[in-house]
Amino acid sequence: MAISLGNAFIKNFLGKAPDWYKLAIIAFLVINPFVFFLVDPFVAGWLLVVEFIFTLAMALKCYPLQPGGLLAIEAVAIGMTSPEQVKHELVANIEVILLLIFMVAGIYFMKQLLLFIFTKILIGIRSKTLLSLSFVVMAAFLSAFLDALTVIAVVISVTIGFYSIYHKVASGREPHASHDHTTDLHIREISRNDLENYRAFLRSLLMHAGIGTALGGVMTMVGEPQNLIIADQAGWLFGEFIIRMAPVTIPVFLCGILTCVLVEKFQICGYGTRLPENVRKILVDFDEEERKSRTNIDYAKLAIQAIIAVWLIIGLALHLAAVGLIGLTVIIFATSFTGVTEEHALGKAFEEALPFTALLAVFFSIVAVIIDQQLFAPIINMVLSLEGSAQMTMFYIANGLLSMVSDNVFVGTVYINEVKTALINGVITRDQFDMLAVAINTGTNLPSVATPNGQAAFLFALTSALAPLIRLSYGRMVYMALPYTIVLSIVGLAGIEFMLVPMTDWFYDMGWLAHHTAEAVSHIAPAAGH
Repeated sequence: MAISLGNAFIKNFLGKAPDWYKLAIIAFLVINPFVFFLVDPFVAGWLLVVEFIFTLAMALKCYPLQPGGLLAIEAVAIGMTSPEQVKHELVANIEVILLLIFMVAGIYFMKQLLLFIFTKILIGIRSKTLLSLSFVVMAAFLSAFLDALTVIAVVISVTIGFYSIYHKVASGREPHASHDHTTDLHIREISRNDLENYRAFLRSLLMHAGIGTALGGVMTMVGEPQNLIIADQAGWLFGEFIIRMAPVTIPVFLCGILTCVLVEKFQICGYGTRLPENVRKILVDFDEEERKSRTNIDYAKLAIQAIIAVWLIIGLALHLAAVGLIGLTVIIFATSFTGVTEEHALGKAFEEALPFTALLAVFFSIVAVIIDQQLFAPIINMVLSLEGSAQMTMFYIANGLLSMVSDNVFVGTVYINEVKTALINGVITRDQFDMLAVAINTGTNLPSVATPNGQAAFLFALTSALAPLIRLSYGRMVYMALPYTIVLSIVGLAGIEFMLVPMTDWFYDMGWLAHHTAEAVSHIAPAAGH
């Protein structure tokens, strides 16, 4: 039966998304201008933030780029922000954009090596708790020196590889046969229970790795973009940054490890699912088959990818260039020396990252609204009005809460600039500035694990091709992050309250830290792009 033209437009709008979801987005688009012009721009700004978070939460119903993009376009059209401000945010975050475009594609061309290494780990470690710990520690170590998005891109690539291997066999196909692993139509009934357990198993490993990127990323000045900005404003070098953060980050790391053990042991919040034996057998058989069929050409490719991996680690650890540019060199080296020269073969590598890159541009449009409508101004002013230890505590809490709904790079930059201004104007002392800088850095990095909004690595995982395969929704991600959110936030707050001042004084007494003067900050250039 033919449908009317009007119904055809409705059916095409947001494609296969449920009708109630389509109506909700239409309602948002209708309501926003009325609230902005007739009620209050500040209220309209916060309403837009809530609506955008809603589109992220419904990522499995509809990819957030389309509904979130419509909301962002409307926000610019009615004057909540300007195209110039959006462009400014994109330029300020160009390194993140380059990272997504080139580094994620570079990881695609190293998947043979990654799958080889991680298959050995997965089938070699029988204990789920020990395996989970290895993912947390590995992700934390790499994120302390590399970039969290790069680390999570590696884990996503490997996890998709693991998933597709079992899915093919469970669908009655050979491991090397072409297969669509996004549909369960051909899954044999006897394998469905194993598949669900396997999904839960992979979800837990991905979440452990994601938390690991936060645990490691907070420790060093290169771990997260806002860390670099804070270190620059404070005049701290690599070693001093680690030492100043240590009273908070070391207890947080240890408690994070303990949390990993407990959630696995007591199967809390979706953790604890073990690798089904049928799946393990398939992975073992696959690894053995790969070993037998591997030719000298394959070994040569693995050797080249291993050399490129060493270059990647050295290049990122020493910051020889922007992360995205190093990713571009990985693409060039990996394709040049492994025989990938066709344009269509190169194009596949960019399929995963470009939708998320576009979504991130929309996200920065929402950040532009936050800036232009000064949505955080009341909170910032309230925190700055406090004094003493209460100010330090509230800086940590305010940064954590705001980072849960916004870009933690933006939040960290806003606060460190405000604190630097207070220092230059003589409102606070240099010692206060240093303490507040620690509170800002840990506040933006630790409580923000609560939602995908707060951590770019989490948001990337949520909107990746992997999320629908392993049934990882926004709500489930928040739920699985909850134990870590509680522990990391509370331990971080305790570190700020009870450990930071005495440990910093001890570091001074030991000669590990040098006293700064207020003038040392006054001439430091403002944070790049802000």
